[in-house]
Amino acid sequence: MKEEIKLKDRLKLLEKEIETLTDRLETLNDALKGMDDLKPEIKGLKLFLGRVYPDFKNKFPEIMQKIYKNKK
Repeated sequence: MKEEIKLKDRLKLLEKEIETLTDRLETLNDALKGMDDLKPEIKGLKLFLGRVYPDFKNKFPEIMQKIYKNKK
């Protein structure tokens, strides 16, 4: 009897953990979709800036390298 109660409790805990993980996965998935929507807009901004400011094309890769170096 005691073993059955322990198993039922563990099963309930596992079900709650799975539910929590599912909720978090859905939240992350929504955030990723939002980022995918931003990608074309960022590309458009880069093209615009490259046309208006020709130096931007040369300086942008350097800026990105500095940003990635600072993250590490």
